[in-house]
Amino acid sequence: MGEFLGLPFDASAHGPLIDRMIILVHWLMLVLFTGWGSYFVYVLLRFRRSRNAKADYRGVRNHASSYLEGVVAVIEAVLLIGFAIPLWSMRVNDIPPETDATVVRMVAEQFAWNVHYPGPDGVFGKTDISLISPENPLGLDRNDPAAKDDIVTINQLNLPVGKPVIIHLSSKDVIHSLNLPLFRVKQDAIPGQSIRVWFTPTVTTADIQHTMARKFAVPSGKVPDELASLVTLADYTGKDGQVVLAKGASLTDDVLPALRDAGIVEVVLAPETPTEIACAQLCGLGHFRMRGFVTVQTAEEYKAWVADQEAQISQ
Repeated sequence: MGEFLGLPFDASAHGPLIDRMIILVHWLMLVLFTGWGSYFVYVLLRFRRSRNAKADYRGVRNHASSYLEGVVAVIEAVLLIGFAIPLWSMRVNDIPPETDATVVRMVAEQFAWNVHYPGPDGVFGKTDISLISPENPLGLDRNDPAAKDDIVTINQLNLPVGKPVIIHLSSKDVIHSLNLPLFRVKQDAIPGQSIRVWFTPTVTTADIQHTMARKFAVPSGKVPDELASLVTLADYTGKDGQVVLAKGASLTDDVLPALRDAGIVEVVLAPETPTEIACAQLCGLGHFRMRGFVTVQTAEEYKAWVADQEAQISQ
């Protein structure tokens, strides 16, 4: 149903509840648009065909319109009280224990997302504003024992699938807005405040890629812009068995002749990283640059990623 209304892919546990709310509101808007629009056209035609038609500021002298308005108000109250408020309450109040979740800090700034993991000890290290630099955007004090295993990334959020995520969201400068469309998450990042946001990813980024994969004909000329940003999900080999287009690579103009020579007329392409981080608040002239990525992995892949990050810290 969500796809019918043009909603993006749903990759979080609470996503269906958000989608249901959006769908109900859209159905109400469709009924109102059709009903009031039809009535408006009817009134215009009737007024035009009337002899000696005169406009009357008092309008219709019956209670039908009042009844209709009352029905609309009741429906809106049901949507608000029966659906919206309970859903909002669940998202705000039913935050899981941090011991059962992946906990990260996200600090927005012009124009990047700084992600801070507490490391294997589960304790965030101290930060000091005097230590902030281009190489240390969060001012993390590595002399603090709790900070020695902390992981810091920029515009990259790695998460394990099937486990709740709690994000402590804040901002270094102006108001930003964390927007994770596929996870149905949107929350303003406000300077001086730390706001908790939580969700549970239910699908890995790789699985989302395969869901979004589509077959495309190999272009006869140059590679169109809409295909240049996509990547392959498998290796394509030539007649000699050599890989012509490797898995994870993009289509380029120079590889097209090799594909045609190999008799390959179609390729399967998908977005390289469909799970993106966007800023939904106009935060300055470089607002367009605040683009990050979420990579949802299996538990084993996530552990391997953490181990790799820890190895880089110890070097």
